Amino acid sequence: MRLAVLNPRGRDPEQSFPDFAGAADGRAHAPVNHHGYAACTGGSFHRSISALPPGREEVLLLIRRDLNLCLKTLEELNAQGRKVAVTVKECGLFQVAELLDKGKSVVLFERICASAHACLSSTPELVPLYKAAGARRAEFIPTPYPVDDARWNFSLPMKERRGIFIGTREFNVASRNHLAAMFCARTISREMFEPVTVINSERAAGRRMLASLKFEDHLLRVVEGPLPYCEYLRLMAAHRLVFQLDRGAVPGQVAGDALLCGIPCVGGDSAIERLVFPRITADAVETVKELLANPALCERTIKESQAAARELISFQRVAERLRNFFAEARP
Repeated sequence: MRLAVLNPRGRDPEQSFPDFAGAADGRAHAPVNHHGYAACTGGSFHRSISALPPGREEVLLLIRRDLNLCLKTLEELNAQGRKVAVTVKECGLFQVAELLDKGKSVVLFERICASAHACLSSTPELVPLYKAAGARRAEFIPTPYPVDDARWNFSLPMKERRGIFIGTREFNVASRNHLAAMFCARTISREMFEPVTVINSERAAGRRMLASLKFEDHLLRVVEGPLPYCEYLRLMAAHRLVFQLDRGAVPGQVAGDALLCGIPCVGGDSAIERLVFPRITADAVETVKELLANPALCERTIKESQAAARELISFQRVAERLRNFFAEARP
């Protein structure tokens, strides 16, 4: 099976993944998030039905804000005899709430879920929603990361790692808890003498907010973003761990990125974090301190998380689950 992922009228260009994850060269969209579902099967990513390869039976249709377009696309795919699963494109809890903020939207969403062969959920939280909306089949399958492909191993020797990398970037998204994470990181930094790196994606407003935190100059590094993906991974990999307090129940790109960099990710509630970083306690600040103070514990955490990732979210494992998922979907 080579899965076609379809984002109708989306902004990302057409892309094929004949070499699965491919080289980490930054010339195309990285094989992560929904592109990862296509890449792990050697499939493709598309913006229109007309671009789907002939004979590509299995399609994952992304549900976006224009629900009328999504329903029309689904009906056309069904008429062509394709096997179609649907999934919400922006699937954090706050994003789903925004998607279903009107009665008409709820009705359209129900029609989409009931008309698809199955619903694929990149977070466990949305499985009950799909079922309540009439899905014939709904299953949580995490977004894959190429942890089993050496070309995407960005890890550095331990002696080249220093400091804390802040995983979130937006001050204006409440569920990110970005300001709270920066407050906690400032306390950790002062106590452990570890510098903090943060990407500022909000320009002047972000700089003003960061200045208000009154970090000591030698303990804060602000990188103006966004960065190209591979450059961002190289930056992250130079740190001892990633820290965040995101509570959006998102799929977990930050945690997936940390896995590619071979470092722990602490503090969020994403699906990937819960799968591969099980030793992280409820007290994220204390966990960070323990990992920084105890190199042996940090190395053990990395080893355990990498083993869990290969078992649960690797390209090979998720491709196998996708094949079984579509095989069991019924009209």
